[in-house]
Amino acid sequence: MAAEEHGPSAGEYIIHHLTHLQNHKPASVVDFTTINFDSLFWTIALGALTCWLMWLATRKATSGVPGRFQAAVEILVEMVDSQAKSIVHNANSRKFVAPLALTVFVWIIMLNTMDLLPVDLLPFLWQKIYGATGGDIEHAYLRVVPTADLSITMGLSLAVLLICLYYNIKIKGVGGWAHELVTAPFGTSKNPFFAVLLGIVNLAMQLVEFVAKTVSHGMRLFGNMYAGELLFLLIALLGGAFTLSVTGLVLAALHIFAGTVWAIFHILIIVLQAFVFMMLTLVYVGQAHDSH
Repeated sequence: MAAEEHGPSAGEYIIHHLTHLQNHKPASVVDFTTINFDSLFWTIALGALTCWLMWLATRKATSGVPGRFQAAVEILVEMVDSQAKSIVHNANSRKFVAPLALTVFVWIIMLNTMDLLPVDLLPFLWQKIYGATGGDIEHAYLRVVPTADLSITMGLSLAVLLICLYYNIKIKGVGGWAHELVTAPFGTSKNPFFAVLLGIVNLAMQLVEFVAKTVSHGMRLFGNMYAGELLFLLIALLGGAFTLSVTGLVLAALHIFAGTVWAIFHILIIVLQAFVFMMLTLVYVGQAHDSH
């Protein structure tokens, strides 16, 4: 009873913030029937906002002296275009790949930036809305950082994998890509037995490479953003320990200091992780154009 009167414990607070708004709890570690509605909502909403901002920049573009927003977008476009030209050497492919890389970069920055909002702000508002509709506010779960959800980051990396498979077939043809799958990286042999053996080994290595690249692509972004979200929750607990005492005041001051320092440093992580994801996307698509 005493714990209930004084609110949730630190562990309960963190668990509540790390629980998704779902259609049902996962039956196992991997459950594809579970849908994280909060991650889907924020991902789609911020994706739409990203497209709108890009459209707005295009609509307001002028040939004269650009404004700050147009200048920032032009710098961003030139940066992504130069990276695409240096990695993907097919001009026709770049007509799709460069805008894709730009969209991925801006979109992931938008998703990551949700981590800079006060950790209790949107969950508190959602509790009020959920309670007003007759729901139990203790079960009003909401996570607002989509890239701290493994299903979102792996979904993005799987989309990149499908694009890579598409370009492998488009550039090399079905026969050419199939030949590459069984001849790279160890080549083949004129001896029929060794040719079959090397073909099996080469195919296994190719499959492992595709799986490893896809998993690491999504896990890298997820791991960094999940750790950042968790650290913000731990910092928030310092503020929750505020009392009119020496210890309470010290913890409150530490909460402000640590929160400010981590938020400033986290801005670098937000942009860096988006840039790394974009660059790996270009690298993987570029590799799909190369013949072995």
